[in-house]
Amino acid sequence: MRPEGTNGTSGGGLAVPMAWLYAEYIADELLRTGRLIPVSTLEFRAGRDTLALTIYLSDAAGELSGIRVVSQLDEWLSLTAYGHPWRDWVQTRFLQLGEEARERGRSEDPDLELARAAWSWLDRTELFATNLDPGHHAPAEAPVPLDENTRVWTPAWQLGLPLGHLAMHLF
Repeated sequence: MRPEGTNGTSGGGLAVPMAWLYAEYIADELLRTGRLIPVSTLEFRAGRDTLALTIYLSDAAGELSGIRVVSQLDEWLSLTAYGHPWRDWVQTRFLQLGEEARERGRSEDPDLELARAAWSWLDRTELFATNLDPGHHAPAEAPVPLDENTRVWTPAWQLGLPLGHLAMHLF
């Protein structure tokens, strides 16, 4: 990482993205514990990055390093639940965090930079996976069963959400 500043005020130290790394660690452990998918797959990365973003962006008080995972699970479960406008929530949180950084007169911190990079990958990358929303165009009174053989190109975050949600239930 680059030093926080070049005017000598940063003490010459490196800015370490501890909040993001901690969120990523929690997400990784939740997914590994659930044993839902092999660690070496892009699907695992999608789940880990989606969960890490949820964890990092839900930390409105900036106290991520002091949280207890169990006390936060309910909030994370509600944010990753089916039907929650997660993508809109992520974009709103990025705008809020960017505005807060500008108000403090700081450029973006390294945590936010890594979170934005993860979001960029999740939003741009599509994975060929089972269609998790087969009834999207069907009438509400006629639910369509999930056919695991029907595969579609899906944004990585749309695959990561149910993986992360299920991993938290299995925790």
